[in-house]
Amino acid sequence: MIYTITFNPALDYIMTVDEFNKGYVNRSKSEKILPGGKGINVSLVLTNLGVQNTALGFIAGFTGKNIEEILKNRGCKTDFVNLKDGLSRINVKLMSGSETEINGNGPSISKEDIESLYRKFEKLTTEDILVLAGSIPSSLSENIYSDIMNYVIEKGVKVVVDATGDLLVRCLKYKPFLIKPNNYELEQIFNTKLDLREDIVKYALKLKEMGAANVLVSMGADGAILVDEYGKCYDLNAPDGKVVNTVGAGDSMVAGFLAGFYEKKNYEYAFKLAVAAGSASAFSEELATTDEIMKVYEKLEDIISA
Repeated sequence: MIYTITFNPALDYIMTVDEFNKGYVNRSKSEKILPGGKGINVSLVLTNLGVQNTALGFIAGFTGKNIEEILKNRGCKTDFVNLKDGLSRINVKLMSGSETEINGNGPSISKEDIESLYRKFEKLTTEDILVLAGSIPSSLSENIYSDIMNYVIEKGVKVVVDATGDLLVRCLKYKPFLIKPNNYELEQIFNTKLDLREDIVKYALKLKEMGAANVLVSMGADGAILVDEYGKCYDLNAPDGKVVNTVGAGDSMVAGFLAGFYEKKNYEYAFKLAVAAGSASAFSEELATTDEIMKVYEKLEDIISA
């Protein structure tokens, strides 16, 4: 079973206006509400690909109930910790030529709430994968990822970490199964400029030396690079297509990789499905469906050994 954790889920309230006028009443042209959060995105794409998984994390109030209801209606299994106080956040995304976002803070998470989450880890085994993705709410310790990894690796659980900067680096000593930095995050970690693909491979290998088993580097329109647990490097160009929405594309890559690995235990196939899933979501208004992902998969070029 694959489990995802989203510490601070949200309802993304997306509104489109023809022309936004500050200080005046504006009428929306269209509206939609989607569940938000990196772990939730991974769960949704895994579900679209037919891979059983469970979404973990924290929800609160009527907004939290709505997040859970939407996920269940889309076929996702959930096992959230329900907080006694506060409301799961609403993030407002205003589309008017450019995109403007106002993100909520979310509820406070107590020590008792964390203990409730840990109790859900007790059933995890060597057959399970746990995905840690996204930022950490201010009410939690900055070491929460590391603490969770330290707890579950004793059970032989494979852990995926999709985080940035020091948050990611602190997790490497616990030997995550997969990490997915993008090329800019790779530059920030090593404080260097990476202009060539061979430079990206070089620093991906450094992350592997620091503890990660598999390093998947997303590079947007330039494709992606994978260094697998055996030290083999793969390179794949991005497919042609019109980018509609990049939100969730990286999370879709993680889901595609895990779905491919779960299906065939083959890193080349997992990598190719990861690129297909990430690209398909970027070409769609919402997270990609199986049909959209497989259509892109069939158009991908052969993988190059980097």
